[in-house]
Amino acid sequence: MVYSDKRKTVRNHPVYKKNYGKDGRFAPFFVFRHVILRGQLILKQKIKKEFSEFCTLLKCVPSYVLALFILSVFSMNLLANKSILISVDWLALDCGIIVSWFAFFTMDILTKHFGPKAATEITVLAIAVNLFFCLLLFLGSLIPGEWGESYVEGSEEIINGALNATFGGTWYVVLGSTVAFLASAIINNLSNFGIGKLFKKNPDGLCAYVMRAYVSTAVGQFADNLIFALLVSHFFFGWTIVQCLTCAATGMLVELLCEGLFFYPGFVITRRWKKNGVGGQYLMLRRTQNESSDNGNE
Repeated sequence: MVYSDKRKTVRNHPVYKKNYGKDGRFAPFFVFRHVILRGQLILKQKIKKEFSEFCTLLKCVPSYVLALFILSVFSMNLLANKSILISVDWLALDCGIIVSWFAFFTMDILTKHFGPKAATEITVLAIAVNLFFCLLLFLGSLIPGEWGESYVEGSEEIINGALNATFGGTWYVVLGSTVAFLASAIINNLSNFGIGKLFKKNPDGLCAYVMRAYVSTAVGQFADNLIFALLVSHFFFGWTIVQCLTCAATGMLVELLCEGLFFYPGFVITRRWKKNGVGGQYLMLRRTQNESSDNGNE
């Protein structure tokens, strides 16, 4: 009875009536509103923190690595428009394979030194830049005019149209290459990081780096080639499922061959970065945030 009187007294309080109504029927609404506002505040703080961390990462990654990585992603997707002529029916490849190895090579050294999150964020940046320049090329293809290589008597219109289509791109090639590369980058970076965790005694040794690079590149490249082949080549270019699988497997083998030629320079680069303290500000920031999270401060 005392509790009932106390509750009645609270509901009769002017502040309660102002916020929740005379009979309290608006109380759930205001509680829900408080939860939404609280969630928005937390999300805003999270986005602000992540953006600040990303800006720090961009300052720490060597500019030449970032520039070459973005250029390789752009070139890879442009060359993917051209298929390689092979006389064997069950095998099919596209020209993007001659550049894609460099993108995975770069992701391996970024993952080794900065971690999978940083490597994936740099990949997303490269994809965004690639899409922006694809848009510029598309707009350029719409501008009336003639390409220099189209001046062949009797074939000017056909050649000019083909060049416009190549550089202007098609939506399914751009979409397919973007989805395939993003998915394969995540797979590559996480598998690279996970394999590195298995080497407890000497995680920075040559053996650990080779295993990280080879296995992650094999899995990531197979996923990249297969996803693109299934989304684009199978539906729009008429490739069979067998051709898609063989393209993925063959592309993976070519990438592993390139990895065999260039894994040691990648290993040397990561050792030099660690010795010279490259990216120290970002690594310290990540270490501090991880410690804060482990202590329950976030």
